[in-house]
Amino acid sequence: MRRMAMFDHLFIRLTSRRIGRDGAGNTYWEARRRKDFYGRPMRRITYAGPHEASVVPPEWWGWLHHTTDAPLDAPRRPWQKDHLPNLTGTPEAWRQPGGGADASQYPSGDYEAWTPGR
Repeated sequence: MRRMAMFDHLFIRLTSRRIGRDGAGNTYWEARRRKDFYGRPMRRITYAGPHEASVVPPEWWGWLHHTTDAPLDAPRRPWQKDHLPNLTGTPEAWRQPGGGADASQYPSGDYEAWTPGR
């Protein structure tokens, strides 16, 4: 852990109270005294892994942004999928069938570039 990250984590633990933890291991905190611009207690997160905002699940996102007073604790419906972070740029990213980074996968001759003045 970097020195600044260690200091941030220690500062949050000393000045905030722990609210909860999500399935990814991220921990959520609310400041004891410090308020934001609107007079609401500041809410913070300590990430279990890399600092990536897309790993925050929807039930905690609303709480972090003061949309809800408590994290959503509704039972999951059978049609709901588990939360996934943004996978863009990773090998797990979705690709169109038949598409890919390798140009040799595309059939040749099926595309003609536009030329101005035609």
